[in-house]
Amino acid sequence: MARGLDRLLQVTILTILVATFFCPNAGCENKKTGSDPAGFPMSFADLAEAVKPAVVNISTVSTVKIPGNPFQFFFGQGGKSQDSGEFDAFLKKFFGDIPDRELKQRSLGSGVIIDKVGYILTNYHVVQRAADITVRLTDGREFKAKVIGRDSKSDLSLIKISSPAQDLPVLPLGDSDRMRVGDWVLAVGNPFGLAHTVTQGIISATGRVIGTGPYDNFLQTDAPVNPGNSGGPLVNLRGEVVGITTAIVATGQGIGFAIPSNMAKNVVNQLREKGKVIRGWIGVSVQAVTPEIAESFGMKERRGALIGDVVPEGPAQAAGLRRGDIIVRFNNKDIKTMTDLPLLVAQAPVGSTVPVTILREGKEMNINLKIGELPEEKTAAPSKQAVRESDFGMSLEDITPSLQKKMKLQDKTGVVVIDVAQGSPAEDAGIEAGDVIKEVNRTPVKNLAEYKTAVAKIKKGSPILLLLKRGAMTFYASLKDGE
Repeated sequence: MARGLDRLLQVTILTILVATFFCPNAGCENKKTGSDPAGFPMSFADLAEAVKPAVVNISTVSTVKIPGNPFQFFFGQGGKSQDSGEFDAFLKKFFGDIPDRELKQRSLGSGVIIDKVGYILTNYHVVQRAADITVRLTDGREFKAKVIGRDSKSDLSLIKISSPAQDLPVLPLGDSDRMRVGDWVLAVGNPFGLAHTVTQGIISATGRVIGTGPYDNFLQTDAPVNPGNSGGPLVNLRGEVVGITTAIVATGQGIGFAIPSNMAKNVVNQLREKGKVIRGWIGVSVQAVTPEIAESFGMKERRGALIGDVVPEGPAQAAGLRRGDIIVRFNNKDIKTMTDLPLLVAQAPVGSTVPVTILREGKEMNINLKIGELPEEKTAAPSKQAVRESDFGMSLEDITPSLQKKMKLQDKTGVVVIDVAQGSPAEDAGIEAGDVIKEVNRTPVKNLAEYKTAVAKIKKGSPILLLLKRGAMTFYASLKDGE
């Protein structure tokens, strides 16, 4: 009998332990989160109901001018082909000047209310040319809105409901840095004019660079987003905005991008206070540290941002930074890749002094750098031309007055790349026709003879580091002799 009781007791204890292991919260359904034992949400209904009221449909009207002469459309873009001149004169003779016509264009987008007084966060491109803005809430209320500030570099705009409104629903801006790949998110917006559509997915990637500008740092999601979702929020399971939907891949399914909320916070604060965004600037052009460049600089690991050029009299030059320095730490944050630096510089307060760690000649150096204000950007770059096989796949010549005029070069002397062979080491390194070689392995070269002498000194198979100039930009490229 005693053995039977012991056996029963053992079975009971084992059953309790198994139940506790699989259902530690005293119930296999987590009622608080609405998820199953594996953590998979059983429904997003409560979350959707909570966030939808703060998401608005944005309808804009913009005015565009079109040629008053309808025949201009037959003569190329803008009616400015060579054939259009005589025809314009003919029409003017009989009909006089035909003024341009104004056309009203309507577009739809999304936004999210972030403040009880009616501030709404949306995309720059949603309200870029809007002359009239109307926002519509889920409860049917409609309001006119005005633009407080726009920022094209981040594709964000802050608008505000023009008239006083009561009981406006609000969504808080969360911490996008806490989002991890695999976290659940909801996207809410107005795709194809279908109001307050909710889709779900996960964070597919963070810090995504898609080539839209120097401040790329997107959250990637597989939550379905479509035209009209732009400006709508990406929210986490706590109902916080962690991103603003901004772009989709037209040829891809389940690939959308959102501006991180932490970037949006800084932009919103400045737009609200100043109506514009002021960004930090240090006066350098930087490029990625490729495996070849890392080898050329004797680096054991790829990291940092390589300085290709320093703006004269800029903050970097004043602090002692030079071309060829590699910034590996900025304002107490590691620079793992080149794309890390522009974001940190932009966010640094203008006038503040920040610590910077660089690699120079293989040694780390610490300097203090005073942040300047980002001026208007000016860029220039020539296009690719025909190619011909030669040394490293490049054909080189001394710059002559005729070459300078023909290729529109700024330099009067030096070694210019005439053409680059397809599939050659030079093309793989990003070198283009019209580039001017300024240095070989940190040694200045002023003509083709000096270039050949410098290259001849390099051991076979060793990396060759070239400093090149393209328009107003200078940059490094690495090649290997004997490739």
